[in-house]
Amino acid sequence: MSPFVVTYPPLEQITQLKDASVTFHAVLEVPKSLAPDPWQLALWHSTGSYDGRKASWVETPFAPSGQSDFPSTLHDPAHQLTRLHFAVDLTVQSTLNFTIKFRQGPDHDWRWVRNEQGLGDGYIVVDVGALEGSDDEDLPDLIHGLNPSLKWSPHLSQSPGTRLWTIEVPVDGAKDDDNSTFSHVPLGIPWGGFLRWFALVRDWSPWLAPRQGRSTLELDKDALLCSFLSSKGKHLVFLGFAGINNAVDGMTLFRNDEFGRVTIHVRNDSAQAGSGTVLVAVGDNFESANAAVMYHARDLVSTADGAGESSTELATLNDNVKANWYENWYDGLGYCTWNALGQRLTAERVMTAVDALADNNINISNLIIDDNWQDIDYHGDQWQQGWNDFEAEPRAFPNGLTGMVSAIRSKHKNIEHVAVWHALLGYWAGIAPDGNLAKRYRTIEVVRGEDSSRKNIPLGGKMTVIAKEDVHKFYDDFYRFLSESGVAGVKTDGQFMVDTWVSPKVRRELIQPYLDNWLLASLRHFSGRAISCMSLSPQIIFHTQLPRGRPTMLCRNSDDFFPEVPSSHPWHVWANAHNSLLTQHLNILPDWDMFQTANAYAGFHAAARCVSGGPIYITDVPGQYNLDLIKQMTGVTPRGRTVIFRPSVLGRSLDQYVNYDDLSLLKISAYNGRAVTGTPIMGIFNVSGRPLTELIPLARFSGVLPSRWYVVRSHQSGKVTVPVQTTSSASLMTASLDNGGYDILSVFPLSLYETESRGRVYVASLGLVGKMTGCAAMLNHSSELLENGRLLISTRLKALGVLGIYISHLPELSIQDEFIATIQGQPIPPRTATVNKTDNHVLDIDIETAWKEMSLDAGWSNEVEVKVYFTWEK
Repeated sequence: MSPFVVTYPPLEQITQLKDASVTFHAVLEVPKSLAPDPWQLALWHSTGSYDGRKASWVETPFAPSGQSDFPSTLHDPAHQLTRLHFAVDLTVQSTLNFTIKFRQGPDHDWRWVRNEQGLGDGYIVVDVGALEGSDDEDLPDLIHGLNPSLKWSPHLSQSPGTRLWTIEVPVDGAKDDDNSTFSHVPLGIPWGGFLRWFALVRDWSPWLAPRQGRSTLELDKDALLCSFLSSKGKHLVFLGFAGINNAVDGMTLFRNDEFGRVTIHVRNDSAQAGSGTVLVAVGDNFESANAAVMYHARDLVSTADGAGESSTELATLNDNVKANWYENWYDGLGYCTWNALGQRLTAERVMTAVDALADNNINISNLIIDDNWQDIDYHGDQWQQGWNDFEAEPRAFPNGLTGMVSAIRSKHKNIEHVAVWHALLGYWAGIAPDGNLAKRYRTIEVVRGEDSSRKNIPLGGKMTVIAKEDVHKFYDDFYRFLSESGVAGVKTDGQFMVDTWVSPKVRRELIQPYLDNWLLASLRHFSGRAISCMSLSPQIIFHTQLPRGRPTMLCRNSDDFFPEVPSSHPWHVWANAHNSLLTQHLNILPDWDMFQTANAYAGFHAAARCVSGGPIYITDVPGQYNLDLIKQMTGVTPRGRTVIFRPSVLGRSLDQYVNYDDLSLLKISAYNGRAVTGTPIMGIFNVSGRPLTELIPLARFSGVLPSRWYVVRSHQSGKVTVPVQTTSSASLMTASLDNGGYDILSVFPLSLYETESRGRVYVASLGLVGKMTGCAAMLNHSSELLENGRLLISTRLKALGVLGIYISHLPELSIQDEFIATIQGQPIPPRTATVNKTDNHVLDIDIETAWKEMSLDAGWSNEVEVKVYFTWEK
């Protein structure tokens, strides 16, 4: 096996640092038999321009690190390998380009990492202060060659440390009822040149997907959002905006021309002339600049949506929606029939699937009956079929929806909500022209256009839909029927279909009534228990998903989970993580889609769902379950309900500009709890197709403060670091993942106490250690020194399991003699408190076993309080 070098700052990536004094750390993995050899590493670097041509390259040798300066090890190397550690200090003036070479000893030839591992140069940018000198810069200074024909104006940004502008692109009104008007104009090149770019493109009509690149913008599809990173570490974010206020009724998107310029592409469906709007923000980091354009877009939307009949009813319905269903709808484990049972659904097959879950003690709260329960006409293929009537298909569901839902609910008390699927327009081709619905409601015939990027989905042709005048009555009648049948929620799919209509007149007259009346009906009948699907279309994003003043709805965040396509699994997680950079700012809870627990990538998907902050629902074929994996995602409350553990801050990609094909771990950042005392979380995923090792600094976790002490725990290995601050070498962590590997790293802030006999003692509650995001099981945690000289660690949890307590001096203590632990105020059985098998600084409290043996009852509370007392001094 060839030697492998990993560094921090990393190769092939751009690292922004706040301090000009940089310590380069390098880990060299070599076969154990070669470890005694006098290995040498050298840093080959240049200051100057990004391409390195304006300054001389120089060599600086690394020195072997002392053991006290080693990074923390979260994952051990492969059994035949060992790790050698090196470091070198360097001062960076503003930028630095670098690579690494190594050799087995002075008598061997140098080997370059670029040739051995395929890793390109790394690049460092030292931040020169929060937009230093940029107050004098205006948009023409940031966009070289800014089109003089465009009207732009500055605005006050709501995101600290950023500046904000809008650009207006005039466009004529639609030519006629059948033809929109388009405007395509050049914008310019950010800074005249940049290091990296990131975009969210319209992968096809319903979905967004990420794209990344280097110094030349090369978009293969229209982009809704673009961001650029300058050689000075500034981030310039562009958001296309349309359909609100005086903006055009259509969309504003980005392309590039043959000169590498950003171009603006505007479609106007309105009969009136208008303007497409581009929001632009610059800042020292992507998240701040991204927030600036999204906050401003939200303000534009709220100004436009502040009046009108639908807004008044929305406000009234919002006031009547209660939050007590959140735990079950958002936080309960769900099951969907789609990949599990396919499209030929019957009441018998659905009941068999639900029974199989119960037989395996999988207690779901939400059941989603997906596509094909409806009474459809079966004319042509799926995309050309229409909907006949509200009631379920009579042959497959002989007792109707009411009979099936009643049977499920009476037999399986744990299922709180049964939801059903339907398309926004009824079915994939709307309403069956000869069915009962077409006779009961006024309809019109519209024409859909083909999507050239999806040749396997024949969307083109005529379809029948409910006319504008009856859309309100249609949704109100349908959802009342569902509610009276016992259905408690909906998954409303195919929402993008409204944008496939060829006629701009049809789009401008029907899109808003459909979206508004669907939303109102879902609130009126289901208190907002709805999943918006195939709806990442600009008109829907800005009109339905961005506005506040309504309950947060679930919204699918990417294209589907495809269990039979191996290459789709890493991309699915990658796309969701990057799409969340935009959807985190919408009034939605991003839904990363169902998955199967028995799939080869099951753990990969499970970890991604756990850090996403969204719902978790499985679609396992009856009898094919990974029960251990399900237990890692869920826990049982004191009242016996199964819940998931959602971080309070949504998961999203930490490295916006890293390309899918780069040799880098995907890092998904999340957070749970309050500021300062909460838990930063990072999910790491290997999408590269080969094993990877990386050095991950503590400072990269969101919410970590330089003044605090922490421990970091790996879910996969169970290893816990020593107490660290961001300035210590041990705060750099070595993580190794095989192809398709994953892990979840959780950072726990420590409470520290000075003792006379033991010195400084660090303690922390780690949450439920057997769970992927067990930190999110903690509702509250604290520690205090009592008057009797004991230290009390108190933790309130939402579910049962094994609670981990980190105590830095645990190896010196006797559990039998120096500890007392209680649950709900009662002492636990002694055998349920043990030292963790992986780390002897962690005390495991088996709450689940203790709860059963003590025959405890939840009473009025659905929480469990654990208190651990231990002797303070020797």
